[in-house]
Amino acid sequence: MKEKNVLNYLEAVLKNMPNDWVTLTTHRLDIYNEEQAKTQFLRQFENLYQNNNSKKEALSALPTAFDYIRLGHPLSSILEWTIARLNDLKPQNVISFSSRTVPVLAVLRKNLFTKKNTRILYTEELPGFFDADVVKRVYGYNFEIKQINNLEEIPEFDGSTILISQKTDFGTVDLPATVDFFIQIHPQLGSILLVNGDQNDDYVSEIQHVRRRETIAMTPADSFAALQLITGKSYKRSQNDLAVNKASVLKSIKEITATGSKALLASSGLSMQYAIMMGLVDSALEKHPGKDIKFIVPPNCYGGTNDQARRVAACLDHVEVVDLLVDGNNNMVDSIDAVLEKIAQQDAVPYIIAEIPTNPRVEVPNFDNLKAVLGKARETANGQPAIDPVFILDQTFCPNVQFPAKDGILSNTRVISYVSGSKFPSGGKCTAGYCVANEKAEGLLDKIDRHLKLCDNEATHLQVEILAEQLPSMNQRIKEAYKNTREFVNYIHETLPGAKINFVSEELASQGFTPSVFSLDLPTKGDTAEERETYKRALNQKLIGMMISEIPNESKYCVSYGQLKGCYWTIPATSTQGTTKEDDKDYIARVSVSPDLDLERHKQVFSDFVAQI
Repeated sequence: MKEKNVLNYLEAVLKNMPNDWVTLTTHRLDIYNEEQAKTQFLRQFENLYQNNNSKKEALSALPTAFDYIRLGHPLSSILEWTIARLNDLKPQNVISFSSRTVPVLAVLRKNLFTKKNTRILYTEELPGFFDADVVKRVYGYNFEIKQINNLEEIPEFDGSTILISQKTDFGTVDLPATVDFFIQIHPQLGSILLVNGDQNDDYVSEIQHVRRRETIAMTPADSFAALQLITGKSYKRSQNDLAVNKASVLKSIKEITATGSKALLASSGLSMQYAIMMGLVDSALEKHPGKDIKFIVPPNCYGGTNDQARRVAACLDHVEVVDLLVDGNNNMVDSIDAVLEKIAQQDAVPYIIAEIPTNPRVEVPNFDNLKAVLGKARETANGQPAIDPVFILDQTFCPNVQFPAKDGILSNTRVISYVSGSKFPSGGKCTAGYCVANEKAEGLLDKIDRHLKLCDNEATHLQVEILAEQLPSMNQRIKEAYKNTREFVNYIHETLPGAKINFVSEELASQGFTPSVFSLDLPTKGDTAEERETYKRALNQKLIGMMISEIPNESKYCVSYGQLKGCYWTIPATSTQGTTKEDDKDYIARVSVSPDLDLERHKQVFSDFVAQI
């Protein structure tokens, strides 16, 4: 009876749910409460279930689930809730993944730190892309693998037991007590991880954090398909031709980047970065055995980048993160020069991860000087030639600039360039990301591709289809969005001259650096630094609150960028810099402008705001 009630309610929900549960990467930003994002949606959804309320208006009023789709969204949350209900588990103990490998890696990561043994059991067969030797050698994880035929005869084990099944029907599972983690793999949709037993509850938040940083949750479209399977409906993949869409995407990327290298497509920008990092660790182990690896990362850059780099380093004794000071009074070029000199003396392998323009202060280095510093021949303490750096460039804020081109700005050094597809490439319609390399770094792409596939973090079919639709118009959208941004910035400067605006100069814009995001340091007052900071933060929130309430159809509170419509506002210190050290956070407003918005209305609301301060 309980199962029937759950399935009947689920059918009604799938029939009445808002369309944007499938089409938006972030749902209901207007009622998003970040502090309760992990619990609020399901708590209210459970209340609807208890009252048998599946009306469209009730479902539409539910708040945002998790953040973006990396950590979760309405449909992945409902999928997890449904499977939990059918198996008498807590909803948080069911975790969906777009990847079929990362749930295994998430458990292995936790056990690495607790020095706990791990046993991986499988029934049918392991996915062909799961290379156990590489996982042990490059990721530093330890485990044993064994095939079993009878689930009732799994012996006790001193450690964690992971059971992998490739049966394609999601639903009720009879788990033996000797299984700690059950991972059900679907060849097209991804995987579902069940955490079995109260003794494993402390794994949940860490597994969710792996999903947030190294992969994504099962996508909205695939979660919908999985829910359809649970209700007994057949699953049919879209008949759209993946090969045709992928060819179109690769052609667009080649034209946009002016590179001859192959492009790699990942399920998100952070999935792409993870493959880059692990691919470069693999390369260093092969080409520079025994040498330390240094990832050079700005301490105040995007929180996901920062956090992921430090998470990789935490797992491997021979990998370390080195701070690179780039914003404010610090000069990126001078900082890189000093750090590379130090690493050369240590005879270590230098990998630099940097954003251009920087986030949130939208600063661009002097490229002649940057090129000279990156191409400079250095020596070790013993007078031997030092290992040349790889410049890993996150150019999400300016994907139209041809950094990796044959005669590009940084052609004298090894450059890997990557972009978060959730921004301009897809117009905010999906999270897929991509990377390319310049001629000097092309040889590294095979290693990166290997780890992208091993982690099963390639872009999904639908993501590739969306990129095929959106990429051809990207550069034109960038141009139009920049025009709106420049006009808005000029208006703010005239209306509130005391505000400090971080945006590219007209000179940089003429060179092709045309971002449509700027940061706003509002004028403040007070007798002490603390009073001035408190006043400024309150003013930030007042401005954002006015914009969102006065222009609810266009102004939203979100970290996104490159959206097709509207204007997005955020405070990076409370969102994108969420895991950054407190002293390195920037409590300033970041504004992202699209090619399509009512700019005059935004000017008017800003003018009203100025009149009130």
